[in-house]
Amino acid sequence: MAVLKIILLPLSLIYGIVVGIRNFFFNTGILKSKSFRIPVICVGNITVGGTGKTPHTEWLLSELSKDFRVACLSRGYKRRTKGFILATSQSTAEETGDEPLQIKRKFPEIEVACDANRVRGIEKLLSLPLPPEVIVLDDAFQHRYVKADKNIVLVDYNHPCYKDCLLPAGRLRETPGALRRADYIIVSKCPDNLTPIEQRLWSKHLRIKPYQRLFFTTMQYATPRSMETGLPVPIPTGQTSILCVTGIARPEPYIRYLKQLTPDITALKYPDHHRFSKRDIRNIQALFEEIYNPEKYIFTTEKDAARLRGCRLPQEIRGKICFIPIEPVFIKKKETFIQELKSYVTKNKR
Repeated sequence: MAVLKIILLPLSLIYGIVVGIRNFFFNTGILKSKSFRIPVICVGNITVGGTGKTPHTEWLLSELSKDFRVACLSRGYKRRTKGFILATSQSTAEETGDEPLQIKRKFPEIEVACDANRVRGIEKLLSLPLPPEVIVLDDAFQHRYVKADKNIVLVDYNHPCYKDCLLPAGRLRETPGALRRADYIIVSKCPDNLTPIEQRLWSKHLRIKPYQRLFFTTMQYATPRSMETGLPVPIPTGQTSILCVTGIARPEPYIRYLKQLTPDITALKYPDHHRFSKRDIRNIQALFEEIYNPEKYIFTTEKDAARLRGCRLPQEIRGKICFIPIEPVFIKKKETFIQELKSYVTKNKR
């Protein structure tokens, strides 16, 4: 693995030069960023996946929707449609991508849209009969054609960005210096017992500026739910066998949590945002049938469940598929964070 990384370093250098030139063009005004007449809040990262961006976006949408008309705009990664599309209760992951569909199912009252061209997407949302008062951009920190009013950037505690390198040798989309554009930086997936000393070290490593705010969050797992009904599922711990099916960037924390329910875990890992084929479904069914224990379930993530719902699943496994919602928990200062954002939106909404 180390040898492969060394081989890829020249490509990372070329990639870094291209990204640097692009950012220079935006910083100097050669490439233009467009501002809008309502607050636009961007949630993003500088790495490829695995920072907990979607749960934090959902938390933000939940908080903002208590006081404002909110819309969420995403690229709709790996969807099969093009252009602008509004998600509905009948949408599929093929049409919107898994993350926008997950958000729409969780917040049916919020307008959730997809468009790779974020400028056009925002203009379309503002032309709706009842336009939003604030728009949350999902995964758009590198999409600089939109000038976000507030940038929220997540970094993973378990994979420090200041120790990583650029694609393809590493997982960075941009160098850690890009964090200068962020207003809020959230170190996600922290241990519950994160000490003040560790927090100060992170602040030092990330080179937090006076205009920036640094927050720390842990991930909390909620009650397991049935994919088919959405209802809570009581799982008898220690007596259950679980087939864990994941298509996310970093499934290891999820698998570790499932092992707290039962040590009998069979893990089946697919790439991030994997589109499940008929062959995949047959393989899942075969592995499930090989488990002798009659008290058995298939566990997947909430994001994977959004894609699996649209598959033709045999009834004998569809009713056995469960997912566990996750949500971020702030280590202090949560009220400060959300009140600052709400205050900004209140002053600048139209």
